[in-house]
Amino acid sequence: MKQLSTVRGVALISVMLIVALSSILATQMTARLLLQMQRADNISSNQQAYWYAMSAEAFAKRVLITSFEKESKVTNLEQVWAQGESSYPVDFGEITGEITDLQACLNLNALRLEEKTQEQGTSKKSLARTAFEELLMALNLEDVSQFEAEYMADALTDWLDENSAIVSAGGAEDNDYAAKQFAYLPANHYLASLKELRIIEHFSIKTINAIKGYVCILPNTNLHQININTLNIEHVELLMALLTIPRDVAEQVLSARKSEGFSSRDDFFKLPELSKQKITDQQKEQFVVDSEYFKLKTTASFNNSYFSLNSILKVTGNKKINVISRTIGRD
Repeated sequence: MKQLSTVRGVALISVMLIVALSSILATQMTARLLLQMQRADNISSNQQAYWYAMSAEAFAKRVLITSFEKESKVTNLEQVWAQGESSYPVDFGEITGEITDLQACLNLNALRLEEKTQEQGTSKKSLARTAFEELLMALNLEDVSQFEAEYMADALTDWLDENSAIVSAGGAEDNDYAAKQFAYLPANHYLASLKELRIIEHFSIKTINAIKGYVCILPNTNLHQININTLNIEHVELLMALLTIPRDVAEQVLSARKSEGFSSRDDFFKLPELSKQKITDQQKEQFVVDSEYFKLKTTASFNNSYFSLNSILKVTGNKKINVISRTIGRD
């Protein structure tokens, strides 16, 4: 009887062990199944948020085309595209978008020297480079003197140009970057993002944060044309830098600008505040009253998924809108 009881005990323990193992396996299988279902749901929600963002881009194209149907030669802040950030409710989410004029800021790619200029070896500064240095000085940044401003402009020019020759004393090329602890080479091409400034010689995070509201990146072009109609009224320093005029004059000029802006560049320079200043014809050519490059910042949500998209749009002939750049994620 004792031996039979022992056998029954072993059998009972074996059955309990099997049940326990079965329970563990079932629990793990259920957990994995739930994880896979949640993962599939997240992918689906994220994909829907993506398509919401793409629909915002399509809507932005229509807004720009509508804006220029009546005013094809002037871009100003009264047009429908310039209404600021707007949000639209959608099924299980929301779409937020804002269109800004990329010609209301200084294009850093404009510091890229033309090939002919490089071959001639001229030491004359371009208008874009002069404006960049003047902007740094106008912002009164701590630890940024005229000397440092020139060095930053030198390094940026070398990063952008096609050759490996140092443009000036503050420049930096292959040898300078290859000698760093984590070696790399300069792009020798246009900037794709403001974030690239972090790895360019002489640029600090503090300086980049200070200037990022005044500068921008136009992909694959050194276009240097500022729309006076859309220039932010708070960015007095940029107008000071472009025309090398005092702060009080720049403030008066932007205050005198009406909401519909100027119909022509000549109308802008007829302002009495500017007629007293010594402004060259070359400096005047930096300004336009219409724009062709715009940026759309979109955030779309669906359930608990979020998608951020930055699109750069180019208007061609006021009828066709081309998307020339898309960046996923926040700036």
